[in-house]
Amino acid sequence: MESTPHINPTGPIAKTVLVPGDPLRAKFISENFLEDAVQFNAVRGALGFTGTYQGAEVSVMGTGMGIPTTAIYAYELIHKYGVKNLIRVGSCGGMQPQVKLYDIVVAASASTDSNFMSQYNLPGTYAPTCSWKLLKALNEEAEKQGVEMHVGNVLSSDVFYNAQADATERWQKMGVLGAEMEAAGLYATAAAAGVDALALFTCSDSLVTGEATTAEQRQNSFTKMMELALPLAKL
Repeated sequence: MESTPHINPTGPIAKTVLVPGDPLRAKFISENFLEDAVQFNAVRGALGFTGTYQGAEVSVMGTGMGIPTTAIYAYELIHKYGVKNLIRVGSCGGMQPQVKLYDIVVAASASTDSNFMSQYNLPGTYAPTCSWKLLKALNEEAEKQGVEMHVGNVLSSDVFYNAQADATERWQKMGVLGAEMEAAGLYATAAAAGVDALALFTCSDSLVTGEATTAEQRQNSFTKMMELALPLAKL
């Protein structure tokens, strides 16, 4: 397969790809959930693996932090390698009291403070949303596994340390469930290409109570969202 500046495929890439931000989470998923996993990429440390899950071929690839890097990998996976389903499995900061540590949050839509959408030159404000096909399948899987999820709007922010002290509070007042840094760019890139995307998260810290998980816990213990997302490779 043809290489890009960011992906040098040394193995197959499946039509469904899980895209965590952390490359080590991609490695963890491949080692603990996939059968016959083969690494297909290591360029810039963006580790990518392809294997099977319950008989279905699936890939997993780290994208790094932020909309710009996620959108680069999403674009190349879609346009260069024919990927049809991109599923982000990440972490988020809970922004509502009902979102507790380790809860599953699903981005039906993704608000953003990024300028990423301006490239499309649309005559209004675009609202990045997930794929109904993937969301419906995820909900069915969650019901099968007996897992409760929070589904709604998340914030995909370019800013981790915000100079505006009340920024979080203002998003909270609009009912935003959690803050992360990638989903809006993933959704827009997929929508522009006519493919499906979905983002789900494990709550890693609470912006309400101040509780937080460790870096090791975020890398290795957020397994429930993988168990929910991986069966979607059968679609």
